[in-house]
Amino acid sequence: MSDEDKKEHTDAEELKEVLQVVSTEIPKLLEGITKMMYDTQNAENLGKSVSKFYKELVDAGMDPNKAAELTEKFMANMSIGGIIGQALGSASHSDIGESIKNKIKKEMMNDDD
Repeated sequence: MSDEDKKEHTDAEELKEVLQVVSTEIPKLLEGITKMMYDTQNAENLGKSVSKFYKELVDAGMDPNKAAELTEKFMANMSIGGIIGQALGSASHSDIGESIKNKIKKEMMNDDD
């Protein structure tokens, strides 16, 4: 087997391992996000946090329109979609890829234990 064939075989094995980890981890992640998004206690807590944030701004003397604007941003940042969007928006694609690669390696090492 040539060096090129060995490299392709190694790459194929690595891809297979990555796909195995991704196929188990992505469904867990999606399930966790779904449960979090539709949990009534989480929704209630978010509502209380958002209203308290607005009230604190207004009570401190901020213009209610500006307080509402900041509260909208606060609420967006507290949502799952906002958090994911910020994470994806603030990192380059190569950083995200490297992060995923490191997570997969870590999971593979944990599976070996």
